[in-house]
Amino acid sequence: MGCSGAVTEHDRKLTELVAAARSAMEHAHAPYSRFAVGAAVRLTDGSVVVGCNFENASYGLSLCAETVALACVNAQGRFADVEEIAVVGGAMDGSGEALVTPCGRCRQIINEAEQMAGREIAIHCATPSGDRIAHYRITDLLPDAFGPADLGITPIRKS
Repeated sequence: MGCSGAVTEHDRKLTELVAAARSAMEHAHAPYSRFAVGAAVRLTDGSVVVGCNFENASYGLSLCAETVALACVNAQGRFADVEEIAVVGGAMDGSGEALVTPCGRCRQIINEAEQMAGREIAIHCATPSGDRIAHYRITDLLPDAFGPADLGITPIRKS
């Protein structure tokens, strides 16, 4: 909320992004861990792309929600258009209010998106109820990250 207590446009958009991540979480294929995660990515034009975790009996082949969402963004040719991402996760039985942050692999993929976009990507991690939201930068979650810039690759920013 703004200083006056009024809901700002930013607050409204953040609430919508977290709600989209929570909705995606409901579609998680997580029969092994019973831990569902949803992610929602906002692009520069305001559109939102979602993903959820997708487990596999061969555990190592499982995909995280953030990776699924960012892969969908890339499939649309919009990888350089990522502005922010919301992540929500929790036990499928509804117990607990853990604040879930991206795993190491997802942090690396978010770092790739940020470097290719040439802009900071806001990362919002929320409890399943949405009562608590923590805000991060990728440099907070993955300091001294290796990425495209280390290989001499420059951003492909289109927007």
